[in-house]
Amino acid sequence: MRIFSRLYDWVLAWARHQHAVWFLGGLSFAESSFFPIPPDVMLAPMTLARREKAWRYAWITTLASVAGGVLGYLIGMFAFDLIEPWIQEFGYADRFQKAIDWFQVWGFWVVFLAGFSPIPYKLFTISAGTVGMAFFPFVLASVIGRGARFFLVAGLIYWGGERMDSLMRSYIDRLGWLFIAVAVVVYLIVNAI
Repeated sequence: MRIFSRLYDWVLAWARHQHAVWFLGGLSFAESSFFPIPPDVMLAPMTLARREKAWRYAWITTLASVAGGVLGYLIGMFAFDLIEPWIQEFGYADRFQKAIDWFQVWGFWVVFLAGFSPIPYKLFTISAGTVGMAFFPFVLASVIGRGARFFLVAGLIYWGGERMDSLMRSYIDRLGWLFIAVAVVVYLIVNAI
């Protein structure tokens, strides 16, 4: 099934849109506090479409993502009572409690890891605010973790160039299904912990 090939072409076309930078910033902001789709899905094709702007796109993604993380932090700090029923309703209560437990043990490093990895960053931004993590270390860990991730993505695409596009086209469907399989395994592991 070649779902991801069509999706890849669609995202590449969207990445060339005149307002793509605004979409990238909005997606990056939203993903850090409430939206489920990671900004990498726009950052990579935008970088591929306009390689000379790779670092600008990485900065926009990082800064918008950290700003969204700050919103998540503020939601956790000041409005947790309002969103707690949603966390319960959507089945995130156990994962949210695990995130809080991890904060009490590892603090800064949890935010850094969540910022860099495919772990849902939004759970950790809200958790950081809920447990009252110090704001400056939270922002610092977010900038370093998110920045490392997005500059790595932009750098790989920048240096890979046309070869990367050709490679992506050849393997996008396999990579897409592999990503889904890995996400399912991570989900199962996180729920088992």
